[in-house]
Amino acid sequence: MTPTLRSATHAGVRTLTLARPAKRNALDDQLITELTIELADAAAADDVRVLLLRGDGPDFCAGADLEALRRVATESDPAANLADAESLGSLLVAMRRHPKPILAAVHGHALAGGAGLATACDIVLAREDAVFGYPEVHLGFVPAMVMALLRRAVGEKVAFELVVRGDRIGAEEALGLGLVNRVLPEQEFEDGVRSYAEEIAARSASAVSLIKRLLYGMDGLSFEEAIARGAEVNVLARMTPDTIAGVKRFLEKKEGGG
Repeated sequence: MTPTLRSATHAGVRTLTLARPAKRNALDDQLITELTIELADAAAADDVRVLLLRGDGPDFCAGADLEALRRVATESDPAANLADAESLGSLLVAMRRHPKPILAAVHGHALAGGAGLATACDIVLAREDAVFGYPEVHLGFVPAMVMALLRRAVGEKVAFELVVRGDRIGAEEALGLGLVNRVLPEQEFEDGVRSYAEEIAARSASAVSLIKRLLYGMDGLSFEEAIARGAEVNVLARMTPDTIAGVKRFLEKKEGGG
């Protein structure tokens, strides 16, 4: 079986490249499984501080493999269909719960499940020609699991409009809606993505992991509960070697007049 995902690590950044360009990197069982395995491996790898997700060929990801989806829907029983859907759901949860930041570098099309995959990442860097969209409604389908992420990223009203209209939007509009963190010119995209990812990788790994865990752990908490959770993380953070060393450096620099 030919691998559908490439993995490479450099300067603390593990790049995972969707490698089904002939299928516009459409998601199928094999690719979802390989992504899930790579996430688990990266979580345990000491040399990995950041994950960078991108696509081979002209597009980031065009969504689900519709041929595979039709085959499962028409030839399988409800239990098999549920298992198929749950595999993607488990991947989205694993991305959100991953201890390390996940960046998406989006070029070309990121549609349907592809847009959902980008939305599941912590930071999205888009090339100026990138196109996003959740067009499932045009097929009578629903981006059901993705909506759990989308409503958190852009709010309920914007999320509803995006999925009920199913329109495609450009990178700048996606930036304005909060789907994208940065839009980069095409000629600067590769260097910009690499520089951004390596900059995050240079940050304190313990601090970044605690930030991600705390931010997403606040889902569903009251204000008072969120403050209490923050106090707990504050105590954990101040006792980490990174914080102890960082405070020491700062004080020594201040005492030295630097």
